[in-house]
Amino acid sequence: MSKRYIQPLRIAVAWGFLFFQLYLGVQFFRFVLHFRSGGVTPLVSRPNGVEGFLPISALLGLKEWFVSGAINPVHPAALVIFLAVIAVSFLLKRSFCSWICPVGTVSELLWKCGFNIFKRNYRPPRWLDIGLRGVKYLLLAFFLWSIVWVMPSEAVTAFIHSDYNKIADVRLLDFFLHLSGVALAVIVTLLILSLPFRSPFCRFLCPYGALVGLISMLSPVKVTRDKKTCVHCGVCTQVCPSYIPVMEKERVFSEECIGCWRCISHCRAMGTLEMKLTGRRIVVPGLLFALLVVGIVWGGSLVGKATGHWKTAVSVEEFGRLLGKPE
Repeated sequence: MSKRYIQPLRIAVAWGFLFFQLYLGVQFFRFVLHFRSGGVTPLVSRPNGVEGFLPISALLGLKEWFVSGAINPVHPAALVIFLAVIAVSFLLKRSFCSWICPVGTVSELLWKCGFNIFKRNYRPPRWLDIGLRGVKYLLLAFFLWSIVWVMPSEAVTAFIHSDYNKIADVRLLDFFLHLSGVALAVIVTLLILSLPFRSPFCRFLCPYGALVGLISMLSPVKVTRDKKTCVHCGVCTQVCPSYIPVMEKERVFSEECIGCWRCISHCRAMGTLEMKLTGRRIVVPGLLFALLVVGIVWGGSLVGKATGHWKTAVSVEEFGRLLGKPE
């Protein structure tokens, strides 16, 4: 059976999550605006899913959870979403990056547009590419070292319950609403570079991608090639957004594999490339893979709600005080 259907399915899922996250952002803006307008605009419910954009808060919450055994009540959804992403990466490669992440979705759109403009995508020299890819791991190491190793557990708890952390999501919103000249220049530069190059931020700078990439090395499912039926056309290698030499591999173990299925979807030799479990016998169908990715990420929020670890304990009155516009 042809696997061409997987790419339209993946793109539909990715854009569906992107629009949903934009909706959450708009709802959160309206929530904040109520307090900053002095109650002039109507109060809407705070969308707790917006905490998915707080990975640092999630990492702090994870450390406190390990130390105290309790999930902090300030940004519980941040930790729940973080754990769901870790789970999907452990089971299904770095599929979060290609099926869910809004940055990955926009980046893919840009480099595909760039391909139409330039008739190709460019790649830095191998030595530079390897060096630049190391940056995201250095950033990851810095955050892990600062929070997990250096920061005392008492300091973690104090920070989690601080006024600063209680409105960390508002501070992130303000960052994008009032971009400094430097921040704007960096974002515009990355957007422009995303046209000729494939996902430079994801490939070189994203510490979150570095973390899930390392975890994905343990995933039981991997792209697997049948040497006997392979026609060595090289298409799989050409279409890989992570520049993995798929045609030269029997099984792709790379932490750069984002589980996008492009190599499998474009394979010209039916059945040569498959997503298989450890042991190389059991094939994971594309539709099942998609359902699992969405199910694990979406299911994480359902588990959080069912266990009472989704809605922040910060009250409406407390938000009013912190935002300087008490009702």
